[in-house]
Amino acid sequence: KTAFPHGDIEEEIYMHQPIGYVAPGKENNVCRPKKSLYSLKQAPRQWYKKFDSFMSENGYRRCHADHCCYLKKFDTSYIILLLYVDDV
Repeated sequence: KTAFPHGDIEEEIYMHQPIGYVAPGKENNVCRPKKSLYSLKQAPRQWYKKFDSFMSENGYRRCHADHCCYLKKFDTSYIILLLYVDDV
């Protein structure tokens, strides 16, 4: 629940006001989220796009065999980063 809100929404999405946060007198209004939410279908993809962009900007390259594996080489060593996100 903490990773997905860091993704950015590219589409224009509207939703009902969350239960418990309905503004009095504005019960029929809708909300337009600016950030990704855990329950959105787009959330995992948007989060991954942002993560991948960050890793690329910092010199990591994605492994061709597994897109959750990132590599960064140095003169005498290297870093292998394996990404694992559990949705359960």
